[in-house]
Amino acid sequence: MTTSTKRSTIYFDQDLHAALRLKAAHSDKSLSELVNEAVRASLVEDQEDLAAFEDRVKEPRITYEALLNDLKKHGKL
Repeated sequence: MTTSTKRSTIYFDQDLHAALRLKAAHSDKSLSELVNEAVRASLVEDQEDLAAFEDRVKEPRITYEALLNDLKKHGKL
């Protein structure tokens, strides 16, 4: 199976780039592999967050003011 790739230019902070190069060398992976893994992990996290929002859509809502009043009422503020 052949994986299609697309080229892109990414600008890293100098220290972040140095750390990424060291990690690549220590893990025997390329910079591209590490960046792709990190992006995939971020997208999975986004997908999980969206699912959690969907699960909670029917929960009752409370305003910020009501939350503060409730915290004060119960001695937490």
